[in-house]
Amino acid sequence: MFSKSRINEPGPKAGEPERPKMPEAPVPRPPMPGGPSAASSSSDAAPAPRAKVAPSVLSSDLVITGNLRTTGDIQVEGKVEGDIHAHLLTVGETAIIKGEVVADDVIVNGRVVGKVRGLKVRLTSTAQVEGDIIHKTIAIESGAHFEGSVQRQDDPLGNARKSTTASAPAAPAKPAANAAPAKPASAAGK
Repeated sequence: MFSKSRINEPGPKAGEPERPKMPEAPVPRPPMPGGPSAASSSSDAAPAPRAKVAPSVLSSDLVITGNLRTTGDIQVEGKVEGDIHAHLLTVGETAIIKGEVVADDVIVNGRVVGKVRGLKVRLTSTAQVEGDIIHKTIAIESGAHFEGSVQRQDDPLGNARKSTTASAPAAPAKPAANAAPAKPASAAGK
């Protein structure tokens, strides 16, 4: 398509023999995401790592009514009335969230009214949380406002994952060893 211009290239000096040109080596280009590459053609090659996706940012003038769910990162600056499930959730200083928050990492700079579940939860000095916090590790900076209970669990996301994922019906509960046998439904009305 385009070729190099040889206008500014110096020529051989008077009396010097002309030197043979070296062929230019091709410049290796990184493979395009989703495109063919030499590594993808071999069956034993590992897939190329995915590039880090930028967080979704909900601006300060945005109001959302409804639940948000992603495997990526969310930064909220506006108002959300609903539950949020994410990998990393950053609640900005101007943000207000009314609903349950579930994320691996939760950083609260603004206001959350509802339950917070996270492996790592951090309340900064500008945070305002009204609700229970279930966490594996927590950090609360001086100046943060918090009303609720704090509970440490090894898997704070476990109950939230179970309640939000579609699963097979639960097996019937086994009666306790000392419990009386259940009456049939037809006998319950007598």
